[in-house]
Amino acid sequence: MPSPTPQVPFRTIITVSAMSATLMQALDSTIANVALPYMQGSFSTSYEEITWVLTSYVIAAAIMTAPVGWLSARFGQKKVYLVSIIGFTVSSMACGAAGSLTQMVMFRLAQGVFGAALVPLSQATMMNIYPPERRGAAMALWGMGVMVGPILGPTLGGYLTDWYNWRYVFYVNVPFGIAATVGLWLCLPGEKPQANLRFDWFGFIALAVGIGSLQLMLDRGQIKDWFASTEVITEGVVAAFGLYLFLVHMVTGEKPFISVALFKDRNFVAGLVAMFSMGMVLLASSALLAPWLQELGGYPVDVAGILLAPRGIGTMMAMVVAGRILDRIDARLMVGVGVVLMWWSLNRMSGWTPAVSATELFVNTVIQGFGMGFVFTPLTVIAFATLPGKLRYEGTALFSLLRNIGSALGISIFETLLTHSEETEHAALAPFGSPLNRALDWTPAIAQHLNPTTAHGATMLNAMVDTQSQIIGYNNDFWLMALLGLPILVLLPIMRRADHAAAGGAHAAID
Repeated sequence: MPSPTPQVPFRTIITVSAMSATLMQALDSTIANVALPYMQGSFSTSYEEITWVLTSYVIAAAIMTAPVGWLSARFGQKKVYLVSIIGFTVSSMACGAAGSLTQMVMFRLAQGVFGAALVPLSQATMMNIYPPERRGAAMALWGMGVMVGPILGPTLGGYLTDWYNWRYVFYVNVPFGIAATVGLWLCLPGEKPQANLRFDWFGFIALAVGIGSLQLMLDRGQIKDWFASTEVITEGVVAAFGLYLFLVHMVTGEKPFISVALFKDRNFVAGLVAMFSMGMVLLASSALLAPWLQELGGYPVDVAGILLAPRGIGTMMAMVVAGRILDRIDARLMVGVGVVLMWWSLNRMSGWTPAVSATELFVNTVIQGFGMGFVFTPLTVIAFATLPGKLRYEGTALFSLLRNIGSALGISIFETLLTHSEETEHAALAPFGSPLNRALDWTPAIAQHLNPTTAHGATMLNAMVDTQSQIIGYNNDFWLMALLGLPILVLLPIMRRADHAAAGGAHAAID
């Protein structure tokens, strides 16, 4: 592998191309969500069937992320990168042209297979082409695509679906894919492949079975009522067994495709744990805020999309600032500030009601995005500051894998807790709608509209109880999210301070 050097030619073109690939894949992780109801109508399928459009992509991407490091070493980074981008672009076009659910699921599987390598290889490329003193700024620039893509995905998907149709949710990838392919093909330096490497099939199969079953359990659990379902129990057992076999093989095997040496670097290990925790909050908070704005806030879908955008703005602002000051401030301090900002924002959200003002929404989401950006970039730099260059491809793949698993786990946990809280609170509040509650006849107007002995009054009371139950359920979830970021603070003292030469950012990310 070539060592990072400031004399890399065409660095600007490579950077733009890598960013295009990153943004393309990051957008696709969430952009299709809002188009599902329209696809369901086009293909005449049930809700459970149409969710395979999302599940197939997530499972394929999760399974194929782990061997990215081995593939890059065996065949060369440039070849794997170009094949991945071209395959992702072509499969995106195929998704847009799909004429049935079967075709769509097949093409989404292909998207996941080819898209798995895009984020880790983009990260490794940015690290390789920038000198150590400018790596902080490079990671800030790269992080914008990783962080902002999933945040803005639902907004962009909503507009494309509304203005054109759901097929353009996939066609939007084509210009990004073409630009990235041409730029990297012409400008990215090649690497000599290591033809003598042998693939660890046992380790890969064990990990693939474990991750695939885990993703299936997380995606299907909410639909199947979790462990009341034999299917979910089976998937959980298979996931645990597969991951156990993989871990044992990784520790005892001669040449596992994920090197044990990665876990000897305490900065990297602490970074993995912190990024897993970060992943649980990143997409889950976005996934819950969108329905909160529409169901409780009463905002139309287009306005809700606009109100989600400030979080992405805050993230971009933070990453620009982080890239410029990383060479002057301890990166661990910046991560700590980011965690505190996230905690403050989510803690405020745990007290929200439908009466919250648009100004509060805007300010809070900007601060939350700023906190996430302040965590993501310095954390990435610290985690890789002391990792040997030969382990970089494996490290970036594992980093992406843990973030994605954390995101999937976070969404499943918080959506399940939301449903459970709403049911529990509804059962607790419903008795207050009894005719014995004297508050219901406090005034003639209240007695007329909220009389539980009439159909109109019972309907009104039930709607009020539903609303209050939802408010409490969302508040509980946001409060728990606030707590999830705090363990990162405990990990910071464990990490070595990154040398400014290795972690610093430059005053510009591109020549």
